[in-house]
Amino acid sequence: MSKKELLSSKEIQIILHRLACQLLENHVDFKNTVIIGLQPRGIFLANRLTNLLREDYGVKEIHSGSLDITFYRDDFRRGDKTLEASKTHIDFLVEDKKVVFIDDVLYTGRSIRSALTAIQSFGRPSEIELLTLIDRRFSRHLPIQPNYRGRQVDAINGEKVQVLWKENDGQDIVYLINE
Repeated sequence: MSKKELLSSKEIQIILHRLACQLLENHVDFKNTVIIGLQPRGIFLANRLTNLLREDYGVKEIHSGSLDITFYRDDFRRGDKTLEASKTHIDFLVEDKKVVFIDDVLYTGRSIRSALTAIQSFGRPSEIELLTLIDRRFSRHLPIQPNYRGRQVDAINGEKVQVLWKENDGQDIVYLINE
């Protein structure tokens, strides 16, 4: 197994600021926009972006939450491994709002398809966008593309992208792992 560093902590910080600025360009004051991090790993990126928007860019009021898609996955009962659910935390209305889904890695698109189904339990958004730190563009099973991407990676099937977050893993770094 070999590991190649794709993004350092400093590069991640630069990308987070760029993504926050892109969100600001399209949503200005976030009065009609909500941010939803996809469980389990998209929440770290969503929290970072929400904090940046509040603290560095002066967005006063921004609604942010997390969505668990476990029971909406098309592989929920397929494997030997039992999937464990995470928590959903959405304490605001999504009806007629612009929703920005946030996830760390866009791979096959199946997680996003699940999120599209899961969000319907909370209302009907007026629009849904996708922001992802890493876009594995040659691995899609579904026609899903991000509106905002940190870095595009051309990883082949035997390679895996691993995103580590300081809050959960002790450091910010992104690896390309060849197994």
